[in-house]
Amino acid sequence: MFGSLLRILQTSLRPYARQVALVVALLLLQAMASLYLPNLTADIINNGVARGDLGYIWRIGGVMLAVAMAQGLIAIVAVYFASGTAMSVGRDLRARVYERVQGFSVREMNRFGTPSLITRNTNDVQQLQLFVQLALTIMVIAPITGIGGVILALSENVTLSALLAVIVPLMAAVIVTLTVIAVPLFQSMQVKIDRINQVLREQISGIRVIRAFIRAGYERERFQAANADLTSTALLVNRIFAAAFPSLLVIMNLSTITVVWFGGHLIGSGQMPIGNLIAFISYILQILMSVMMAVMIVVFLPRAAACAVRLEEVVNTAPSIDDPITPVLPGSRSGVIEFQDVTFGYPGGERPVLQELSLTMRPGQTTAIIGGTGSGKTTMINLIPRFFDITAGALCVDGVDVRKHVLEDLWSGIGLVPQRAYLFQGTVASNLRFGKLDATDADLWHALEIAQARDFVAAMPGQLEAPVDQGGTNLSGGQRQRLAIARALVKRPRIYLLDDCLSALDAGTDARLRAALKSETREASLVIVSQRVTSILHADHIVVLDAGRIVGAGTHAELMVACAPYQEIVASQLGEEAVA
Repeated sequence: MFGSLLRILQTSLRPYARQVALVVALLLLQAMASLYLPNLTADIINNGVARGDLGYIWRIGGVMLAVAMAQGLIAIVAVYFASGTAMSVGRDLRARVYERVQGFSVREMNRFGTPSLITRNTNDVQQLQLFVQLALTIMVIAPITGIGGVILALSENVTLSALLAVIVPLMAAVIVTLTVIAVPLFQSMQVKIDRINQVLREQISGIRVIRAFIRAGYERERFQAANADLTSTALLVNRIFAAAFPSLLVIMNLSTITVVWFGGHLIGSGQMPIGNLIAFISYILQILMSVMMAVMIVVFLPRAAACAVRLEEVVNTAPSIDDPITPVLPGSRSGVIEFQDVTFGYPGGERPVLQELSLTMRPGQTTAIIGGTGSGKTTMINLIPRFFDITAGALCVDGVDVRKHVLEDLWSGIGLVPQRAYLFQGTVASNLRFGKLDATDADLWHALEIAQARDFVAAMPGQLEAPVDQGGTNLSGGQRQRLAIARALVKRPRIYLLDDCLSALDAGTDARLRAALKSETREASLVIVSQRVTSILHADHIVVLDAGRIVGAGTHAELMVACAPYQEIVASQLGEEAVA
């Protein structure tokens, strides 16, 4: 665990080595000034107060004032640079996690989960950021002050310094006990924060379903249970540290009393000047304060270590789908898609979802995929942009296996309209330009007209600049689907993948959209996945899937003659007379 923290800190602090060196140098000066002040105090008492020399008192007092002011100024500058470095480390860590997550495939996303990834890139990074700031201030000055205090205390009086052999081990025992107990608790806390984020995310996303099924009470109890679980763990941690600080204060105060007791006897016997005793007490207090500062680090160290492990898991996870080492560029970019005995199974699945698929999708041709629920239609579509890697066979786009394509080059030629038409917060125009930033307003209106969305966008206040909420929640399902289709059209790719994206449209709008699409995409490959027969009746090539296998392929007329599963689908949707 602490190895992960060291590796994360080493990588994150390397670009800021100069700032770190400056902070360490400043804090070293601050510690030296702090250790020098008790010596000046002893001089004033022994050589000024004892002799009644006011000039000496004023002179040494002025030096003490100058040292104290310099110490304060140095501390301000050191904290300024330490805070800047800590904020920069947090920024860089967030960027590293974000960049890594952007390259994750569906497999890695499912492994970590969205709530956990959000927590890691916010709360976990914040904990590391806070720890870096403390480490660059307290963690640097505490050992310098502690070790320097021990050396100077020994120089003042060896007999009294023997007390350190009892005091320091006692305080160290408290710190070690805290660390052993706190580490697993902090690890548990981060997991429970993930759980709260998961529950809250589900409840916000599914608020309509919760209300429709009158489950608000149940969901409230579920959140309260997760919240109470986190609260109980956090309270336990805080109570442990709350008990630790009084224990350390008791040790510190008893140490001071003991030093005064034995020091008084030494002064009475003439073995030690009173100024030296006061200086010795100052050194002892500095040593004990260093230990107290170390305890503050212990408070944050276990949680920072737990967060470092979680961040390192993300940063060190290589995406299962990445650019090939030796990519192959296609000779032509026409949009031909070839499935060659393709088999695919999800990791951990009992059996393949798709088995031995062989077909070709050509430009200027509309290929429709139909089949029952769970037949593998969406999975088949997701293989083309390489969201998953096939298990066996070959899947080629423009004559090159998709596993040999540069991913961004492959994606640049694909216009995907998923089942769930997701829109981003912004405006209609910003969503339509998502795939082509330099598209003109005329391009946008043309795409909207093809997607049968021009009328409702023109009626919106602001038209192209009309606001769109996150996820498009201020639009109807049909409006979201049509804007998603328009977004793909603006990109003008050579391959269109429409995954059951016409389900929310009425029959008339569906027919007009398909007719406009056929004309607009005559030079591209158009692949439509649909549950409705009426949406694919006039497709050039219809592929029927059943349990992950192709059980029929051809035109509607051909399938009505030779494919029983297709006949069953038609009969179930259009009636027996349509088959007859």
